[in-house]
Amino acid sequence: MIYVDADACPVKAEAEKVATRHGLKLFIVSNGGLRPSQNPLVEMVFVADGPDVADMWIAERAGPGDVVVTGDIPLAAKCVEAGARVLKHNGEALTRANIGNVLATRDLMADLRAADPFRQGGGRAFSRADRSRFLEGLERAVQSAKKEAGNGD
Repeated sequence: MIYVDADACPVKAEAEKVATRHGLKLFIVSNGGLRPSQNPLVEMVFVADGPDVADMWIAERAGPGDVVVTGDIPLAAKCVEAGARVLKHNGEALTRANIGNVLATRDLMADLRAADPFRQGGGRAFSRADRSRFLEGLERAVQSAKKEAGNGD
């Protein structure tokens, strides 16, 4: 299965395309405000408003053989710990080998922003190259998860 942390996710359509190609169930999880997909493989999951409610829904379900798409680093860490494959929106894989450094960097940047109110800007814009890297990364993650499950067709 593929789980997408859908609030502010720029690659929902790409995730649906890959899930459909592989015949996988795709969960689009958000607090609402998204147009439902007509694809029978896509389940829209609308959770209650509140901090991290969508994250908790995904973290409680994701495990070995699953792929999670998120930009939320604490959620990514929980899913990696549970054995799921995790991808950021730009296709970067978050693994047991790198999640500690990614978490530490996130915490450092949060501290820097808190210490300097003028250091608030976001990152660079999401590009076509990021979208392409995401598609490649998701394809690799799905193929790897299917092989792990003994279902490499």
